[in-house]
Amino acid sequence: METERDRSVLVAMSGGVDSSLAAALLVEQGYRVTGVTLHLWAEEGFRPAPTSCCSLEAVEGARRVCQQLGIPHYVFNFREAFQRLVVEEFVREYGRGRTPNPCLACNRWIKFRLLLERAHRLGFSYLATGHYACIRRSEEGGEVRYHLWRGRDRGKDQSYVLYMLGQAELSHLLFPLGEMTKAEVRREAARRGLATAGRPESQEICFIPDGDYRHFLSARLQDRPGPIRDLSGRVLGIHRGLSGYTVGQRKGLGLSGQPYPLFVVALRPEENALIVGPEEALLKSVLETGAVSFISGKWPEGPLRVEAKIRYRTPEAPGWLFPLGEGRVRVEFDTPQRAITPGQAVVFYRGEEVLGGGIIERVGEVGG
Repeated sequence: METERDRSVLVAMSGGVDSSLAAALLVEQGYRVTGVTLHLWAEEGFRPAPTSCCSLEAVEGARRVCQQLGIPHYVFNFREAFQRLVVEEFVREYGRGRTPNPCLACNRWIKFRLLLERAHRLGFSYLATGHYACIRRSEEGGEVRYHLWRGRDRGKDQSYVLYMLGQAELSHLLFPLGEMTKAEVRREAARRGLATAGRPESQEICFIPDGDYRHFLSARLQDRPGPIRDLSGRVLGIHRGLSGYTVGQRKGLGLSGQPYPLFVVALRPEENALIVGPEEALLKSVLETGAVSFISGKWPEGPLRVEAKIRYRTPEAPGWLFPLGEGRVRVEFDTPQRAITPGQAVVFYRGEEVLGGGIIERVGEVGG
């Protein structure tokens, strides 16, 4: 017999249209819903954009929607954890010459670790978010298994940033928007008269609302100038500090007068050197990744055919996954990929299903 606790859900509400409609749909489906907005970031002089999840407008928008729906709303202060697990890690990774995605760290540690744990402690059966992804349930040999699939709206699909979820997390998560398109979400939110129906989407990193991450990093890293070298080791110029560059970058190198366009090919923090080369030098066939997890919780016993996605907005590409042990795998693509970037995530798919993923550590060529 289903109990009231079985229908209790804490909804993470950012003040945007997605999480607002997620809460509304769950109320209509008979869940006992409570909304929560996370206070994640604030420092002296910080002025979050109105669309940011850290803004007063976001909190007020979530509060108003909860009032419309007749459900409780709370604000949880996760500032210290966000600073330690997301912001400081973001800075550290850039200091190592890598290009991190802070949304991955936020999902891994804040939303689906600390917030999910808080939800359990408070007696909720589920945590729900407005992510565009689908959770599917199956039974294998009498055992219930959970699977993560792409969202129906391929333009909004967020399965890439959820690859770290496992069986324990998925069994207590709800993604009510997984089978909807963004247009449908806007329309349904407006039809219900939700206060956030017309709120624009946030595109920036929440703790860098002006988008100037180089300025943000320069205030926190002891960056110093160093050599810009070509692939042969010849010094072509001086860079301003490695945190200001990323693999694939062409503009802002200050290398005019070269016989052909040059792109950032690699960052070498141990030498404080920026390596540049022609565009074809960005094409690589192999990557190795660490901190790998598989949603099934089962490590592959041998090579696995996958489609791998090397960044959020890049289409997945076919290749072979080779387990290396100790949370590491090697991926060999059928065709070279442009600007594979250490610090970004690589996520493995089989058709519509997410298999898992990890953080890119190094790139190379087949046989290299």
